[in-house]
Amino acid sequence: MQSDYIIVLTTVGSRKLAEDLARGMIGKRLAACVQIQRIESFYAWMDNIEYGSEHLLSIKTKAALFEDLSRFILQNHDYRIPEIVQIPIVKGADPYLEWIKAATK
Repeated sequence: MQSDYIIVLTTVGSRKLAEDLARGMIGKRLAACVQIQRIESFYAWMDNIEYGSEHLLSIKTKAALFEDLSRFILQNHDYRIPEIVQIPIVKGADPYLEWIKAATK
């Protein structure tokens, strides 16, 4: 089942970059909403276990915008391999989904 609406997740190392990405995505109408949360991450990188503070962006958008949004993140991100994952919104309140539709291109 294909969902028309998605949540895209990405992480960044600084609050400033998180805010810059959020403003850019919303300004270009690639996202209706971006929530930013401070998180602590453990991850495998170059044969080591790494740890760091990051900011998680939860991006609400339309599935049709995923490729454009991915390109925007890649062009504006400072990680060599940024997290860009798509989670389908299987079900949601109709007024909220209509708002996502109206707020994006």
